[in-house]
Amino acid sequence: MAHKKGGGSSKNGRDSNPKYLGVKAFGGQVVPAGSIIVRQRGTAIKPGKLVGVGRDHTIFATADGTVKFRTGKDSRKFVDIIPA
Repeated sequence: MAHKKGGGSSKNGRDSNPKYLGVKAFGGQVVPAGSIIVRQRGTAIKPGKLVGVGRDHTIFATADGTVKFRTGKDSRKFVDIIPA
């Protein structure tokens, strides 16, 4: 007879690493060119004026200026940079 019971196994106990998504620069904030404005999965927020989109749908500023979020027609969200 075994003097210890067999260690149980569990199918749970895993978790994924945090991805730190979300808005990184809020409306009215002044940002330099190249700074990340939104990290997202998919294009929930679309790029507007003076804004670029990365391979992973990250939205970033292409020029220095102030961040401005707006809602376009058909209630889509956009982010623009207003140059300083």
